[in-house]
Amino acid sequence: MRFMVIVKASKDSEAGVLPSTELLAAMGRFNEEICKAGVMEAGEGLHPTAKGARIRYDSGQSSVRRGPFALSGDLVGGFWLINTKSLDEAIEWMSRAPFTRGEEIEIRQVLAAEDFGEALTPELREKQERMRAQAALM
Repeated sequence: MRFMVIVKASKDSEAGVLPSTELLAAMGRFNEEICKAGVMEAGEGLHPTAKGARIRYDSGQSSVRRGPFALSGDLVGGFWLINTKSLDEAIEWMSRAPFTRGEEIEIRQVLAAEDFGEALTPELREKQERMRAQAALM
């Protein structure tokens, strides 16, 4: 099962305050451990929302709003993409992340092809698999 681990943005991350050398080293050790265990597929920190944008779609039209955005529980400061046997295993691994200052993460299962049922026709499934294979080569 694949899970997206969402690291919530904080006042510091939104202000562009970068992690300390100690936290970077601890995070590096944690990431190395979950990589060696075959759990981690990807993981990155994100720039503050001041360097981002949101696009809203309505009635076939899109509108763009550039950051910064007000600090709220829906802002993302970073992520991991992990692969575990269950949500419980994902929780076990991520409970060991080296956060210490009130940070919050959210763990969400990534939808798999079989989750879409009949709506994902064999043709659409094949096209999706081709695109994933192509993206993996980049």
